[in-house]
Amino acid sequence: MNGERVRIGVVGLGFMGKTHARNAEEFGHEVVAGVDIVEEARVEFGETFDAATYESAEEMYASEDLDAVTVSTPNAFHEEAVVPALELGLDVLCEKPLAHSLESAERIAAAAREAEGFCYLNFHNRLSGAAAMLKEYQAEGRFGEVTHVEANYVRRRGIPGLGTWFTSRELAGGGALVDIGVHALDFALYALDYPEVETVFGVARAEFGTREEYVDPDGWGDGAGGFEVEDSVTALVRCAGGRTISLEVSWAATREETDEFSIRGTDAGARLALGGDELTIYDTGSQGVDHYRECTHEGSLEPDGWRGSDQLFLDAVAAGEAPTLNTVEQGLTVQRVMDAIYRSSGTGDAVGL
Repeated sequence: MNGERVRIGVVGLGFMGKTHARNAEEFGHEVVAGVDIVEEARVEFGETFDAATYESAEEMYASEDLDAVTVSTPNAFHEEAVVPALELGLDVLCEKPLAHSLESAERIAAAAREAEGFCYLNFHNRLSGAAAMLKEYQAEGRFGEVTHVEANYVRRRGIPGLGTWFTSRELAGGGALVDIGVHALDFALYALDYPEVETVFGVARAEFGTREEYVDPDGWGDGAGGFEVEDSVTALVRCAGGRTISLEVSWAATREETDEFSIRGTDAGARLALGGDELTIYDTGSQGVDHYRECTHEGSLEPDGWRGSDQLFLDAVAAGEAPTLNTVEQGLTVQRVMDAIYRSSGTGDAVGL
């Protein structure tokens, strides 16, 4: 496509599907149609966006003239919506992770390599003031060589909907790792400029969601029970050149919440919160006497987060040029690392990629 107004279809009409649709309209594009298996969701979406609705993506693809689609279904259904869209030459925004399994993710990536359109992963945490400052300082050589990232995405309580698709291994493919850990892994790899991953060691635990009386003051787990996945993961990822990532992820833990990332370089280091607007840089100096230096920079990106990610996607669709950020190959790398963490947890040994 080479035009300003994008005609978009939305697959999956829950919270994220409606978010993508609202953002598309805000940026001046047209929400043409939506897909969901739930009738109430279709009726609400159709009335809100004055859009046609369908029970299946196949029906929508056959009936509508679209430029692009967003896919926000449970992970197990990404492939059946994304691959046909790519085969039709449409551009696709796919929610993270790429799929519920490595095999499914590989099929999506293979389809994207052969497609006229492109597949974009919604790693929206790259679109923040702190991330923008980090990458610009990094490009200037401020940190020297970045050698290690400490990645944390820890909730004290935050298992989303016990008994929903989030806690079903068949539908989600995993628990805390594929829900929020995917963001932490992507951002850590992004900070390292997506190096080749060599080995992975990980431990996945289910310590809270399996309890009959799960204490949940914030009301995240308002489902009817049923917990088949992990609620926390600890992992170490070794990349080419001796670069490393230490990962701590949880939906529930007996510790303080944090989404803090520490970036370690040979000349300087940094700290930032995932999706935040502050970047603190740490280094040393010898002016006068040997001393420590620390400076916090503040800056906001507009739009950021989900809005920024949607704008980047839609601008790329309108320009007819795939973005270099949030690519399907990067999404596949994240999927491979997650798969390796689960395999390592099962065997107790490090796993090579």
